[in-house]
Amino acid sequence: MGSIDRQDSTPQLLNRLRMRQIALILAVDAHKTLRAAAGELGLTQPAATKMLQELEGALGQPLFERVGRGLRLNAAGERVTGYFRSIRGSMEALNRELGELKQGGAGKFSVGSIMAASPGRLTDALLGLKQDYPMLAIEIAVDTSDRLLAQLREGVLELVVGRNTALDGIACTFTPIEDEALAVIAAVDHPLARKRKLEFEDLLAYPWILQPQGSPMREVIEREFRSHHAALPRGLIETGSILTTINLARGSQLLGVIPEAVARSDPGQGAVRILPWQFTHKLESYGSLVPRDRPLSGPGARFLELLHARRPRRR
Repeated sequence: MGSIDRQDSTPQLLNRLRMRQIALILAVDAHKTLRAAAGELGLTQPAATKMLQELEGALGQPLFERVGRGLRLNAAGERVTGYFRSIRGSMEALNRELGELKQGGAGKFSVGSIMAASPGRLTDALLGLKQDYPMLAIEIAVDTSDRLLAQLREGVLELVVGRNTALDGIACTFTPIEDEALAVIAAVDHPLARKRKLEFEDLLAYPWILQPQGSPMREVIEREFRSHHAALPRGLIETGSILTTINLARGSQLLGVIPEAVARSDPGQGAVRILPWQFTHKLESYGSLVPRDRPLSGPGARFLELLHARRPRRR
C-alpha cells in the first residue's frame, strides 16, 4: 500500500486512522508480540496483522522490526507510539471529566508541580481557582519535572508547573515564571551550621542526600561537583521527596539540597538551616507546560491565568 501525500496528509490520516489501531499499537508495544496484543483486544492474529498493515500504509512507513518471534519499535514506531499514548491520555482525561459532569459535579482539575512553586505561585493560583470554582475537584501531584511530564503525556495531568524537560511524544507550550535557586541545608546543630562562611571543600566531609539521577536538580549538583573537580560523596541517600530530605537532615549530619524558596518557607519548623554556601550553577527557569495537542478545560485556563498573574511582593 502506497504512502499518502505528506504535503496535505493530516485530513486523509484522520479519515483513515481508527482508535482500534491506536489500541493495537500500544498493546504490541506493551506485550512485544502481535499474538499477545491481538489476544488483549479480542482480535484474531490475521485481523491484527491486517490492521497493523493498514496503519503502516496510512503512515507511509513500517513501525516495527522483527526480533526473533517478537516485534520491536523502530525509530518511526517510537515517535508514533509516543503520540498515541498522548491520544489515549487525552481520551482518559475526557472520559473522567464527562463522568464528573454526568454525576452533577463541576469536573476535576489535575495539575502537577515541582516543589519550588508550591510555597507561593502554586498555592496562590489554587486558592484563587477554588474561589472561582467552589465545587471543582482538584488533584495536585508534586514531583520532579521529568516524572510530571511523563504523567502529562499519559493524560493523568492537565498541565504542569515545572521545567521544560524534553520528553518524546508530547509537544508543550512553555511559559517561564522564575529561576529556581538551590540551597544546601543541615540540622541546626550541625557543625557547619555555626559557620558564617564555607568553602566547597568543607561540604565534602559529610554525607549527602540528593535527588535521583536524571532529575534536573541532580544534574545541576553533579555539574557543581565536576566544576570543583570532586567526585560525588560515597554512601548517598537518593530521594525525590523534599520532605524526606528535610527529615533526614534534621536528625543527622547529612547535608541535603532543596529549592531555596522551599527552605526559606521553613517546612522543617526551624529544625534545619540554610548553610552559607551558594551554587555557582543554577536550575533552568520553571514555568507552565501546556500540551499543544489538547484543549485546556475552563478551570485549567483560569488556573494558568492566575499562575502567571503579577503578584505583589511578600513582606
